[in-house]
Amino acid sequence: MNTNKKIQKIVASAFIHNDGKLLIARRAITEDFLPGVYELPGGQIEFGETMEQGLAREIKEELHIDVRIGEPFYVFTTIDSEIQHTIEVDYFATLINPDQNIELNPDDHSEFHWVDRADFLNFFIDNETGREAAKKGFAILNEKIDNIR
Repeated sequence: MNTNKKIQKIVASAFIHNDGKLLIARRAITEDFLPGVYELPGGQIEFGETMEQGLAREIKEELHIDVRIGEPFYVFTTIDSEIQHTIEVDYFATLINPDQNIELNPDDHSEFHWVDRADFLNFFIDNETGREAAKKGFAILNEKIDNIR
């Protein structure tokens, strides 16, 4: 009989875009899960928060910026071990003030980059789900831009 308590986490991440570029962050090397890997910033939703509230809070804690949360565009599930199941929802987001300075929380991230559609794959080599989310985000944004023209 397995006496380990099973854990289910709900996570939200942000495709923060500005002028055709995406903000990505490199996880701190001290992180237990995916250390040193590039990701869309975000984190775990706390009990009682909406997805949007939790994501805005996580972005503020990790990057010290304020974002406007848009629509969700990508959802995936991972089983991290026999006892941990994570559901992630990725949202479009924009900076409330484009002139904000990003200040990384070193416990969460070691660096960040603004990358365009041509370069983002170079950063997501070790993060298949992050790569797929970013690819879909860029595709949707480009489709919206094409529809405006």
